[in-house]
Amino acid sequence: MNSSSKKPSYTGKDIFIEIDVHKRTYSVVSVVEGIVVKKWQTAAVPEQLARQLKSYFPKANLYSAYEAGFILHRRLEEVGIKNIVVNAASIETTVHNRVKTDKRDALKIASLLEVGRLKGIRIPSEKEEAQRLLTRTRQQLIEERTAVKNKIRMKCHQIGLIAADEQRKMSYQLVQELLEKSPFQKLNLVIEAYWQVWKALDAQIKKLDEELKQQAEEDPNEKIYRSAPGIGPLGARILSNELGDMSQFNKERQLFSYTGLTPCEHSSGDSTRKGHITRQGNSRVRACVV
Repeated sequence: MNSSSKKPSYTGKDIFIEIDVHKRTYSVVSVVEGIVVKKWQTAAVPEQLARQLKSYFPKANLYSAYEAGFILHRRLEEVGIKNIVVNAASIETTVHNRVKTDKRDALKIASLLEVGRLKGIRIPSEKEEAQRLLTRTRQQLIEERTAVKNKIRMKCHQIGLIAADEQRKMSYQLVQELLEKSPFQKLNLVIEAYWQVWKALDAQIKKLDEELKQQAEEDPNEKIYRSAPGIGPLGARILSNELGDMSQFNKERQLFSYTGLTPCEHSSGDSTRKGHITRQGNSRVRACVV
């Protein structure tokens, strides 16, 4: 057999892998000693990708990285692949490159991983992820409700039912007044349709609020967060679910970095200029404390 056709051996070698995660597929790039040795695309099934990596690079030291999501991370770690999940914004800042494509991202992350210039974010436990679902979903429903209110306002503004300088907040009472003044039956149908969605969202938000009260009663960190000036029941739930007991932070600087509240810095020679906060962190915590 021709020696050139033999499968290369990766025994004992360090393989650096970037995974571009999509809803249905994973795009994978592997780098060895600065050279791309394999690129492929596979179905977005964590167990399947883990098996492929172990099969393609037997007896090698596998290091991988990707952006966002924790299920894949846990499956890779289970089979002995050392993986980190990275913050996308920090990667772009590191390389100062505004040209963004999947292929560029994949090679960029794998290369940065190889030279040790990537830092992974903390991976929450499955229990912590489940706890966060309540506050995060509540916030999403609040945003959807606000969008529905704005749609009602804009529909009524278009036909002159609401003046451009109207300052009243959208409420059930205001919607009722608009229905009574509406000149068209079809407009009434539209307003009623949005109003029913609004009411349904209110009902679901109320259910989550009740569950959050129960969660607070069982959380040993609740009193600590509530003791901070300006932090109410909802703020305490957000902070506790996102930060836990804060044992993940060894010092204040790590906490500031996690929230994105550290200033960006531009240095040139002897000149150092501080700019706006980086915003490369947990936006939910940042919004709550601000």
